[in-house]
Order: sequence, then structure tokens, then C-alpha cells
Amino acid sequence: MKTTLLIKEIYLEGFKNLGNYILKNYLKIFAWFSFFLISIGLYALIFRMFTGFAF
Repeated sequence: MKTTLLIKEIYLEGFKNLGNYILKNYLKIFAWFSFFLISIGLYALIFRMFTGFAF
């Protein structure tokens, strides 16, 4: 039991600050990806409106 608690403590110490860094970078990537997808959707909508697509 003592060994598993030590392994758990080492694991938590090793990844304590890493999670914050990964989360921040993940949210930045997700924000840019979302912006990219929204811009593609707006482009497609505007293109269809100007070419006379019947909704």
C-alpha cells in the first residue's frame, strides 16, 4: 500500500504544472480551430447567397 501511495504522489507531483500548460494550449488551438470553421461556414453562406442558391 505504501508503494502505491508513493507512486501516486510522484505521479501527481510530476504532472502538477503540466496540466495547466496543456489545458491553456489546448484551449488556444480549439479557439483558432473554431474560428477557422466559422469563417469557412460564413464564406460558404455568403457564396451561396451571391450565386443565387435557392434555400
